[in-house]
Amino acid sequence: MAAPRAPLLQLLLLVVAVLVAAAPVRRAAGAGEFDVRRHLSTVTRYDVARGSSSVNSMPPIPDGCHVIHLNLVARHGTRAPTKKRIKELDRLAIRLEALMNEAKQGLKSDSLKKVPSWIKGWESRWKGRTKGGELTSEGEEELYNLATRVKERFQDLFDDEYHPDVYSIRATQVSRASASAVAFGLGLLSGKGKLGPGKNRAFSVLSESRASDICLRFFDSCETYKAYRKRKEPDVQKQKEPILEHVTAALVNRYHLNFTTQDVSSLWFLCKQEASLLNITNQACGLFNEAEVYFLEWTDDLEGFVLKGYGESINYRMGVPLLKDVVQSMEEAIIAKEEHHPDGTYEKARLRFAHAETVVPFSCLLGLFLEGSDFEKIQREEALNVPPMPPQGRNWKGSVVAPFAGNNMLVLYQCPGKTSDASTSGGQNNSYFVQVLHNEVPVSMPGCSNKDFCLFEEFKEKIVKPHLKHDYNMICKINPPVASEEPASFTTKVSSFFAGLFSQKGYRAVSAESVKTEL
Repeated sequence: MAAPRAPLLQLLLLVVAVLVAAAPVRRAAGAGEFDVRRHLSTVTRYDVARGSSSVNSMPPIPDGCHVIHLNLVARHGTRAPTKKRIKELDRLAIRLEALMNEAKQGLKSDSLKKVPSWIKGWESRWKGRTKGGELTSEGEEELYNLATRVKERFQDLFDDEYHPDVYSIRATQVSRASASAVAFGLGLLSGKGKLGPGKNRAFSVLSESRASDICLRFFDSCETYKAYRKRKEPDVQKQKEPILEHVTAALVNRYHLNFTTQDVSSLWFLCKQEASLLNITNQACGLFNEAEVYFLEWTDDLEGFVLKGYGESINYRMGVPLLKDVVQSMEEAIIAKEEHHPDGTYEKARLRFAHAETVVPFSCLLGLFLEGSDFEKIQREEALNVPPMPPQGRNWKGSVVAPFAGNNMLVLYQCPGKTSDASTSGGQNNSYFVQVLHNEVPVSMPGCSNKDFCLFEEFKEKIVKPHLKHDYNMICKINPPVASEEPASFTTKVSSFFAGLFSQKGYRAVSAESVKTEL
């Protein structure tokens, strides 16, 4: 994606300068319509992102249709700052202290009167922590409550006795993802066991090694994507610079502190952490006015669009193994129905818990959050324009696309109509339909004539099939493993034996050891 040409860049600078200068001072959360917690991009809490959405306002399902299978692809819930980000906040504390000392030594004695009181002596809430990125209690509640609503909404689907082959729960080998899976499982199976006052029961969470998990962590093994991201990150920073420079100038003028663009970037990160994790909106967030928040949010959304979303086709093409897995699970459910398998003998739900880097590409594969005729463009693999800048509206907002616990559910329905004993890969079968729910709300699919209830065969033909011409190993430049001629050691043979003994369909139980990662 090319950087804006000089005349366009100058125009953007002018627009930013005028809007930022003219914007009213940010209102506190809850005063009027503006709430900074709704503008934190992918750091937005799930309950805030959902807003007033309710299943009671959903369009009705056609008469006679009933759900037979559910696919869930969910991001982990609200997390603590990662170790890398904790260090950034520690550096910010040192920097704020230096700015305060510098202001005290200035010629204007009244300069400190403009400095917010919280800055004086500020220390990071996470100071001294050597580990981070774990699921918070708020994140646990997000997934537990999501499961409770899913179970209530699809009661007939979850009335079978639990078995890991009927209700498959999978997560990546990252603690916040597996913990999210556990929280969801507790909500889903609450009251169905004999453990404790809540009558809980044990359940299985399966995970594959990060090195080979191309369903949920396809970005880890895709060398093409890694190269693209490394090459594109400096360009994204350049596109964000005009915003950061103008916001920095505004804050320097407003508070008489010599902030740098790096200071402002760290303060915006602090704002997002305080508002999302601590519900504090009157400290770091209080430094910015509404327009500045809108523009800073846009810079985050721009980064997500270019590096994880529609900015380049490799971002989502590498997610094809996940799309195949979703479609395969639905085809297997259809076969089970066509062959009249009894309940409890086939899978009814495949529940996955991963990351924004998983959910965002998957949403792109489905063609969600596009502008106008963009769906036809991605089918032709044409480049898309970046999301429109404020004050223009846009469909691509990180707070909607992938907030904490953000999710896509693909619900498979069997409806009255033509049935066939033929394989689902053959002629069209009018009995099965797919509904896509994003954050529990039905969304229209451009590939299905903007319907939110799509014939399964049409879904496969219009949305899935164009992506299937791309092979993961080819687009990601993965070479097939070469068999070693050296005989395996006794230790390797024993390890392989136990790995096979405890594995199931290529997945293995989640290790108790946490895996270090910054994703």
